[in-house]
Amino acid sequence: MRRMSVTNTVKKILIADDEPDILEIIQYNLQNEGYDVITAKNGNEAIDQAKRFTPDLIILDIMMPGKNGIEVCNILRMQPAFNDTLIIFLTALSDEGTEVKGLETGADDFITKPVSPKVLVSKVNALFRRVNKGARREGALIGLPRPRNTPTISG
Repeated sequence: MRRMSVTNTVKKILIADDEPDILEIIQYNLQNEGYDVITAKNGNEAIDQAKRFTPDLIILDIMMPGKNGIEVCNILRMQPAFNDTLIIFLTALSDEGTEVKGLETGADDFITKPVSPKVLVSKVNALFRRVNKGARREGALIGLPRPRNTPTISG
């Protein structure tokens, strides 16, 4: 089953982690769920792949060579093309300060390793479901013409 977006395209996910075994396990499980998955082995490669691949979701490790995950998130969030891209931190760092910093940087979720592949896939599916619900609600309103002389609420 291919995981589709609201526009009926396959959801694209970029995974950035410097541990090959983790990349392989996550990629395998997400592909089995129907996602289109690409990987990066460090922060610099993650930025390059994100620009080339334009993923719907980026799963970032924090501790990576080159640029760390927080730096990658900061760089991508400064670019308008990534305003709507979902970002999840998946990291062995479990202290409260790191989690807060990751979320304040612009991440949509923070998951601590180790995590079972089933739990990770479930969290990814849930995040996409929430986003799709919001997009459907907005789409229902966006496509309707507003009658003339109808007051609008602003502020």
